[in-house]
Amino acid sequence: MSDHQLSHLDSEGRARMVDVSAKVDTTRTAIAAGEMHTTAEVVRLVQADDLPKADVLATARIAGIQGAKKTSELIPLCHPIPLSSVNIAFDFTETTITIEATAKTKGPTGVEMEALTAVAIAGLTLHDMVKAVDPGAVLTDIRLVSKTGGKRGHWTREGSSFANNDRSATVIVSSTGAAQGTRDDTTGPVIASWMAGHYFAVNPVAICADADIAKVLSAAVAQQPALIITTGGTGASPTDRTPEATSALLDRPLPGVAELIRQKGTAKFPLAALSRGIAGLAGRTVIVNLPGSPGGVKDGLAVLDELLDHLLAQVAGGGQHESTGGSK
Repeated sequence: MSDHQLSHLDSEGRARMVDVSAKVDTTRTAIAAGEMHTTAEVVRLVQADDLPKADVLATARIAGIQGAKKTSELIPLCHPIPLSSVNIAFDFTETTITIEATAKTKGPTGVEMEALTAVAIAGLTLHDMVKAVDPGAVLTDIRLVSKTGGKRGHWTREGSSFANNDRSATVIVSSTGAAQGTRDDTTGPVIASWMAGHYFAVNPVAICADADIAKVLSAAVAQQPALIITTGGTGASPTDRTPEATSALLDRPLPGVAELIRQKGTAKFPLAALSRGIAGLAGRTVIVNLPGSPGGVKDGLAVLDELLDHLLAQVAGGGQHESTGGSK
């Protein structure tokens, strides 16, 4: 028998609900997407909220969230799980409406089916809302894009635009001690967890010696993630080189972001003013330097909590992207 057995079949080939009682609870996130292909007129009417059935996107969004909550009732062998949040986003091309759903939970089993169901139900609702104008609209390409959590960790669909840029993120720890194994990395996992909580597909944390930060950062930028956060190497020590490595890659600096992070830190710890961390854009990738201390990371992430979504929307072109979320 193949090593890749279907989990919902027992040894005799009968359908079953998988026993997850022995699995550990972890934070789990899944992102799914799909497209509705329609006419340019429909896309224009939806964006302008000018269809005979008003509030098209709001209605589809609520339907998608409700669909995620009802997944275990719709799909027989799915476990009922406590959803921490469900986020539905829409984007547009001339003749396409893209639906993206992100579902999150903390528990022993994943939320892939909840994210996929959210996309399907939101898409069917869109179809219902536009069929008077375009009965030939087609809902297609519903697929899992990315998932995190559980023993298999992070998975991203190969070749997806999401994997290349849309909502992927990288953490780089600049610490010679951590790279050599003489000290524990206490900041990288915190940043990665924060990213996952903000619906990013998080690449494995990269730990490098201070002397190697330029090479590692350049390689990360070449992958074109939406976000790179570095930690460490921002001080005045001769070996601290992260700001210089970052500056060499930036097309446009974001000095206000770095200054807010310093202000947040110095309000509690005056020595935070010594951080030379910078922030900016390398193409469409946002890069932010955070200090190497747990406190400095906490302060920096608190600043990004307030800024990041709007910044990423601006980088993506603003105006075209609508999203909101819901929780159970």
